[in-house]
Amino acid sequence: MKHLAFTLFICCAVISRSAAQTTVDYKNRMAVINKNIYTVFYDKSANLYLETNDAETNKGNHSFLWPLCALIQAANEMEAAEPSKSYIAPVMKAIDQYYSDRAPAPAYQAMVVKEKVDSRFYDDNEWVAIALMDAYNRTNKKQYLDVAELIYRFLLTGHDAMGGGGFYWEEGKTNSKNTCSNGPAVLVALQLYKATHQKAYLDTAVATYNWTKQHLLSANGIYYDAIRVPSMKVDSAYYTYNAGTMLQSGVLLYNITKNKKYLDDAQSVARSAEKHFYQNGKLPGGYWFNAVMLRGYIELYKVDKNKAQLQFMIDDANRTWTAERDDQNMLGTKKVKSLIDQAAMLEIYSRLANLKLD
Repeated sequence: MKHLAFTLFICCAVISRSAAQTTVDYKNRMAVINKNIYTVFYDKSANLYLETNDAETNKGNHSFLWPLCALIQAANEMEAAEPSKSYIAPVMKAIDQYYSDRAPAPAYQAMVVKEKVDSRFYDDNEWVAIALMDAYNRTNKKQYLDVAELIYRFLLTGHDAMGGGGFYWEEGKTNSKNTCSNGPAVLVALQLYKATHQKAYLDTAVATYNWTKQHLLSANGIYYDAIRVPSMKVDSAYYTYNAGTMLQSGVLLYNITKNKKYLDDAQSVARSAEKHFYQNGKLPGGYWFNAVMLRGYIELYKVDKNKAQLQFMIDDANRTWTAERDDQNMLGTKKVKSLIDQAAMLEIYSRLANLKLD
């Protein structure tokens, strides 16, 4: 009897230890990262953010808009996890300082307007719109919808028939149409369609999705980076975020149209992306690119409930916390730490905290 009791004790201890090892405190990680962002990267006097934690690297400038595209999405996920708190407001106060009303349509430029007149990128604006539409779906606050509609009007100025359609990447430069400006354009248009039921948005989404699939889907099932116009030469680089936006677009199109071809597309991208990008137990560097890809996998999970398909992304997120975090709890493999890396991992851990696996 004593032997049996001892055996049961050992078994219970092993099970308990195993459970403890597999239980991840994502909310604690969120709190740690968010505190670091506002301690290290936030200029409270200007209500702006810094690109890195190194003054020499920053060269006296505040952050480009791109890291704030990551931070605004992370802020929304934080609010989803903690509805009583306000994380979006300070980020939007910063983003508003990038607002440029110059012709042909208002939008947000790459640097703070009072510091420099700079380029406007269609994808930067799309990421902001996507985050705000996620926030609108959660809160029903009309100001989020208003900004997304403003950004959509700007996007239309970056579309033409060259190469059969599609959106350019950077305003005024008509030599490149990228997956990173077309995949997010589909998502913006679909979100606006869901909110307003205006068919023009759905038409834009379908046309852009079809154009991107026709011109930028590779034989191995994931998406090339860009196509040059007018030569139509493909830039064959692969990035996780391009897989992510087209994966998420396929799922949302399926949800709206109930046409199974879009779900088939999404599942194909999901299988191909894991096979291509997840090598030797890790994803490629670029936390924010991976955060965008996670969005697609989570959207797919909501439909097909395939938990196994998510596991490699969960494993990589946990590996990052263990292997790529310094003694100040700053994330990144380089000595100089960046705002975009902290914001990306904040989004990832917030999404995993919010994820309800059946």
